[in-house]
Parts: sequence; structure tokens; C-alpha cells
Amino acid sequence: AAGGAGQEKQLAPTLLSFFIYNPKLGPKEGEEEKKILFYHPNEVEKNEKIRNVGLCEAIVQFTRTFSPTKPAKSLHTQKNRQFFHEPEENFWMVMVVRNPIIEKHKDGKPVYEYQEEELLDKVYSSVLQQCYSMYKLFNGTFLKAMEDGGVKGLKERLEKFFHRYLQTLHLQSCDLLDVFCGISFFPLDKMTYLKIQSFINRMEESLNIVKYTAFLYNDQLIWSGLEQDDMRILYKYLTTSLFPRHMEPELAGRDSPIRAEMPGNLQHYGRFLTGPLNLNDPETKCRFPKIFVNTDDTYEELHLIVYKAMSAAVCFMIDASIPPTLEFCRKLDSIVGPQLTVLASDICEQYNINKRISGAEKEPQFKFIYFNHMNLAEKSTIHMRKTPSVSLASVHPDLMKILGDINSDFSRVDEDEEIIVKAMSDYWVVGKKSDQRELYVILNQKNVNLIEVNEEVKKLCATQFNNIFFLD
Repeated sequence: AAGGAGQEKQLAPTLLSFFIYNPKLGPKEGEEEKKILFYHPNEVEKNEKIRNVGLCEAIVQFTRTFSPTKPAKSLHTQKNRQFFHEPEENFWMVMVVRNPIIEKHKDGKPVYEYQEEELLDKVYSSVLQQCYSMYKLFNGTFLKAMEDGGVKGLKERLEKFFHRYLQTLHLQSCDLLDVFCGISFFPLDKMTYLKIQSFINRMEESLNIVKYTAFLYNDQLIWSGLEQDDMRILYKYLTTSLFPRHMEPELAGRDSPIRAEMPGNLQHYGRFLTGPLNLNDPETKCRFPKIFVNTDDTYEELHLIVYKAMSAAVCFMIDASIPPTLEFCRKLDSIVGPQLTVLASDICEQYNINKRISGAEKEPQFKFIYFNHMNLAEKSTIHMRKTPSVSLASVHPDLMKILGDINSDFSRVDEDEEIIVKAMSDYWVVGKKSDQRELYVILNQKNVNLIEVNEEVKKLCATQFNNIFFLD
């Protein structure tokens, strides 16, 4: 965004480099290049890659002398910030982000001022950890890849995955939500929830090779049989990558309830988002992406089948040792399609009734972010969908930074606490941490004092979170 008389220009933070190395792979002098498993951008000269990796290794070793159990997580320099993450023993991931810049013109020449304090460590460390989680979801651990295909096999996997994944990082719009990496749950009444539960049970019974199931509506999670950490990263993949790629042309009234006279002729809207494109083509390939879950203990490899009807999507995960055949896909389509279509319109109907009761969608009076560490539930009225895969905060970046700072303060102590900040011009930011839950509220009101701000937040808790206990 250009400010002033076209004199000042702000340049957002960008990814300078991203690399993965293992110091044990090239321990001798002259063998340094062997340590590097992946390096972006690839066109960097070999010696510079070796130098950068060596520098990171030195920093990590040096900081270990002060804190053997907690090695360095980030290094702040004038022009950039480096983030380190050791997701598996001796495997290091490093992300280098250029600090935001203000470009000014002095005597006709551009002068760059680096904003050294703008980036929040916790946000970008979380982004780096998600890079690993996402890689692991589709490829399993680094160690396993090395056991299976040697260093060469691991390098090929890293290249194939990160070459694409790094292009999807929107570093300029990362914020507190990246720290939480939470799940948005769909609000449901008990009856509809039970219908979904019984639908899942029936499907798992008829398609007996299904190991785990997850059910989503409107990009929000309703039910999942996976472990939380696996579900949270699968959820991120579905909502930021898979679903946006399959945005269908909105058919008029396509979520209106359809009831066929005869159970046999129920035309259904079901389709595969992964796997076969055309079930009528006998040559069609039934290839599904593989995912890896429970990598710490049982280490399961599964096929991910994502099937959607209208706004409802269901993920079936089956053991990777069983290749899904065309016959199986047709059976799934014929059983799941009609029932999921009816279920989707039931949920839609129920949702509209509830919406009518609770009143029309207004611009939310309160802008807040809520996160529950126990079930990873996340809710934000601050973020708006900009494109199908990117959500942007609808408030000033300085306010988002204050939220991040409050969150960093919270993570330093275990006790419950509340922080109230008076921000620029009439803005107040309130952070509450209570019993594994965090709530951040942004208020914009003229001439209010601390007591009134506190009252407003109490009001919000009473209306939005009446069944959640917040310590006062």
C-alpha cells in the first residue's frame, strides 16, 4: 500500500530461502554438500548453499551450549529473520523471511528501511511447523523415506512436495490463526448430528474396508474418527487446497431439499473430489492420494477418498494395502451418493431454520478470535475469505500484531489471565485466557474507559459463549 505523496512504499515480508539439511549426512570436510536435502531457490550457487547451511548449523550448536534441551528457534537480523525447526532427530528445516521494508526516496534515490520488529516469531515458527506436518501427511516421516529409498529417495520426495507447497505460503497474511491451526466446527442440533452419526456408522458397515471417516459441511468439521493432530492438518489441506480447487459453479437452488417419489430414482449430486473422474468409463483410473497418520506409533498409510454432495463432504480413509477398484468406487457412489444428498439438504434446512431463529447475519458487532486448545475449535469474526484458499484479517495489521503479542505473553505462563490494551485511536484489544481457552476481542468505541470495555467483553461472552465457562 503506497502512502503519502507516492513517496513511501511498503514491501511485504517474502520468503528468501527454505532448506532442509541433516548434519550427520556430510560430517567430513569437503562433504558439506551431502548434508543438504532440499534447497529453495535451487538456482543459488552451490558454495552459497553450503555457507548458509553451515551458518545455521553453527547457530544451532552455539545456542545449544546455553540451552541444551531447547535449541534456537529464530535468529533476528536487520534484513531478515531465520526460523529453525528440528521435526525429527538431526533433520533441520530452516525458513528465511525478509523483513517488511519501507521504501523512501531521498534525492531521487530509493532508500530502504527494514522493519525489524514487525514479524512475530510464533506465527512464522508455526508456519514452518505446518510445512513439516503437511509434508508428513502425504509422505510420512523423513526417516522412513530414507529407510525406504535412501537419501536419493528422500530428496526426490522433498523436491516434489516443497516445490509446489512453498508457492502456496502467503507470508504477508500470516497471523494468529496460523499459530492455532485450529478447526472450525459446524454448529448443529442434536437430531441432525445423530443422523450424521448413524450415516457414518452405516457407511462404515457397508464399505467394510473403511478405517476412518471424517464429515464436513460448508468447509466446517462435524465429525472425525482421526486423531486430533492428524485431523487438524488434513482439515487445513481440505479447506485451503482441495475444496477451493473444486469450487463448482453454484447451481441455482442446488441446496434446496430434494425428495424423490421413489427411492430408486433419487437423482443424487454425489461426486469424487479425489480418485475417478468418470465412473462410466471402464478405463478410468481409481487412484487416490495416500496419507500417513499416527506416525508416532502405528504408522498407518491410507488412501484418502473424498466424496462430496452439495455442501457436504465425507472423507473415507482405507488401508493403503487395499487398492480401491472401479467396482468399489461405483459401489461407494451408489450407496453414499443418494444418502449424502438427502443428508446435505437436511443439514441445510436445519441450518436455515436456526439462522432464522437467531436473526439475520449482520456485520458482527464484536470482532473476535476464539480458540480452544482441548478440541482445537476455532472461531473468528475478524477473518474474511478473500479467495477460496486465503482468509484475510479485516482489521489493521497493527491490531493483528497486538493479538499476536498478547498470545505470546499467554504462552509464557500457565495461569489464566486477562490483558487489556488501549491501541491507536479508539481501539481496545482484550485477550482472555481461561482453562485452555483463549479469546481475543477488538473493540472500537469512542470515549470508553477500562470498566466499560470490561463490561462489553462480558456482554460478548454472555451472548456468544453462554455455555462456555470463562473465569471472571
